[in-house]
Amino acid sequence: MRKGLIGKKLGMTHVYTEDGVAVPVTAIEVGPCPIISLRTQKRNGYSALQLGFGSRKVKNVTKPVLGTLKEAKLESNPPMIIREIRLEEDSTAAVGDVLKADIFAKDEFVDVTGQTKGRGFAGVVRRWKFGGGRASHGGAWVRRSGSIGMCAAPGKVYKGRKMPGHMGDVRQTILNLKVMDVRPDVNLLLVKGSIPGANGCYVIVRNAIKKH
Repeated sequence: MRKGLIGKKLGMTHVYTEDGVAVPVTAIEVGPCPIISLRTQKRNGYSALQLGFGSRKVKNVTKPVLGTLKEAKLESNPPMIIREIRLEEDSTAAVGDVLKADIFAKDEFVDVTGQTKGRGFAGVVRRWKFGGGRASHGGAWVRRSGSIGMCAAPGKVYKGRKMPGHMGDVRQTILNLKVMDVRPDVNLLLVKGSIPGANGCYVIVRNAIKKH
């Protein structure tokens, strides 16, 4: 069954295995995530949990959002982030329940979704790993893309052509990251490898859909 939590990337460190091997890990603060609302097949056409994470001032929350928080009794302490976690079937949990890091276990595999770092405007060499042109004999286009046009037929540039433009700042999911350690007392999850985004960004951690 699918499960998930909202978290915040804290940074990277390393842990040692029993064999003394140093493993790079990313520390993620997951939960506590109160259940704000339930989505059911009968009422909504799909199954999901609407979770909250963090906190913010009431004055910074719109009235419609405060209305959705009343059932969970969170209007006095609204969460910073609200996200839905899709499920395969209707959940047996109740509104107001709090999910914590202990829903995951050591050696489990998870998928982590986040927003990658924005890199600004980038050329084709940086953005698409183009080789560029020659550096000798009057090249003058070492880091350029070269010709992008067509002949008389069709006489246009096809959509999707790899060109300079905005790089990064996109939603990305890293699959099959191994959970090296779970520390429920401090709501901490240590997963092997790197995850998208800068330190302090919000992520969604779900159990792996491909690897079990």
